[in-house]
Amino acid sequence: MLTPERRRALTALGSGVLLTAGGAAALAAAQAGMWGTLLGAGGVVAWALALGCWIAARRGAAPAPPLARASDGPIAALLDQVPVPLLRIEGDRVRAINRAARALFVADDRIPAPPAALTDPARHHLRHAGRRWRIDAVTLGDAHRLAALIDVDAEEHAAQERAQDEMIDILGHELLNGLSPIVSLADSAVTAAAQGDAMLGDILATLARRAEGLEGFTRAYRALARLPDPVVAPVALGELADDLARLFAGRFGETVALAVRADGTATLDRGQLVQAVWALLQNGAEAALTAPAPPPTPPSVTLSITGGAQLTIEVADSGPGIAAADRARIFRAFHTDKAGGSGIGLTLARRIARAHGGELVLLDTGETRFRLTVPA
Repeated sequence: MLTPERRRALTALGSGVLLTAGGAAALAAAQAGMWGTLLGAGGVVAWALALGCWIAARRGAAPAPPLARASDGPIAALLDQVPVPLLRIEGDRVRAINRAARALFVADDRIPAPPAALTDPARHHLRHAGRRWRIDAVTLGDAHRLAALIDVDAEEHAAQERAQDEMIDILGHELLNGLSPIVSLADSAVTAAAQGDAMLGDILATLARRAEGLEGFTRAYRALARLPDPVVAPVALGELADDLARLFAGRFGETVALAVRADGTATLDRGQLVQAVWALLQNGAEAALTAPAPPPTPPSVTLSITGGAQLTIEVADSGPGIAAADRARIFRAFHTDKAGGSGIGLTLARRIARAHGGELVLLDTGETRFRLTVPA
């Protein structure tokens, strides 16, 4: 069987022989005055030239490698379900391959005015929609690339959560192992003291109560590492705010004023969100009570809850504010500057927000203001 290269060589040879023969016939016909034969020979020569040009054009034009499209073949449905945004880049044109990419860039197919980082092969990072992305691209041709966008922030958050889980589990395990014999020994000492020195019994009873308190404290830390998945349901935000206001009044009475504004509805895990917002309210009230005396304004906390396309909860207080050196550490587990504080309230609140697909941040304003957001 002839290979394509041999077929092309034989075709070129035949075209050359035909061109030579046609040229000789045309010359002989012109010398003999045979104008009809000359016209026919000229046509043969022209056909041979056209055939040779066509063969040369086919050999010189190497087809570009095909670029897979999400709409071609049965793989389309699989690509559309991939949670990572996938893009097809052809020079300055960028097209969304799957649902995640269309949602990220709010486009059906072609992305209008794509970010410059996508069309520059030398760029490997992109900031878009308030998040950082890593561009993992595969080159399919001179100007054709297939790119996947990796959420850098999500990767960092996941790494932080894993590190915190490991730390909390280790701490809980070690403290429980150390506290168990203390509780047992204290109980035995109380029994023995009942038969002798009454003062020893009082001392050991206090020790037992302290050990039990530390045990409960440690169990709370372990619960932080085992936060269950949210069970969401529609919630009237006005009722949620009323519940929080009653809790606040029962805890702080008239020592700290609470201003509340709430409207709309949202779909969320009511119990977990109450726990997160309560941690913010308690943190704000305690900060407001630490303002220098006499305070410029009475201790106060404001709570704002707004539903809609995105649930937004903001908590601000009249306290002295958070020092610049502490702003980067306030969400770390166990970090606290309060006497007797556990250091898990803000950590737990942020974990609850992220479990709902949202975020909790400390706004860069003059006052201490936390914002918790949850997408619809």
